Amino acid sequence: MATIRDQATSAIAVLLVEDSEIFARVLKQALAETDFADFEITHAVSLAQAEARLGEAPFDVLLLDLSLPDSRGMRTLDAVHAASPQTPIVVLTASDDEMLGREAVRRGAQDFLIKGQADDRLVARAIRYAIERREILQERDRLIGELQSALDRVKQLSGLLPICSNCKKVRDDRGYWSQIESYIREHSEAEFSHGLCPECAAKLYPEIFSEEEA
Repeated sequence: MATIRDQATSAIAVLLVEDSEIFARVLKQALAETDFADFEITHAVSLAQAEARLGEAPFDVLLLDLSLPDSRGMRTLDAVHAASPQTPIVVLTASDDEMLGREAVRRGAQDFLIKGQADDRLVARAIRYAIERREILQERDRLIGELQSALDRVKQLSGLLPICSNCKKVRDDRGYWSQIESYIREHSEAEFSHGLCPECAAKLYPEIFSEEEA
């Protein structure tokens, strides 16, 4: 799919969902006149057709009239969003439905266009905004996912940790006593390798330690 970064070499795939053939022609002409990018336009005249097209191929942006022969209002927006959650949506409204367009943006559309003002500049602006916002949201979701994965992997040790003064076992939050390395391994990313410090080596293997000193 095209992005803002590669739009100069890749046509932007647009699904235009509009039952008015006259307005569809006006909008296609506006897209043809803008120098923002090249567009490949697929036209659907009903919600059923739009859902079918969304199931056949991916689109970079969806221009959506909320008043269709088989669906009206927010139900139309909800249906196409469910059919393709990742596709940015620009809602098309009549001049007296501006509040409906604003409500659509609050419910997940990226922008809205008033049909009587849909010249090439405004159409290009709306499409640019929709694609940029999609990229920003996708990047945000990716970073949030990476952060959540990192947090899931990190287990932080904090607070008062009861430890036996003799054997050095620690008591966990269930009341069980376990080796300190086992407890730390379960509650952090630390890994252990075992060896002997010089003092313990001298106590355990005095004959070897004495020979080394000699």
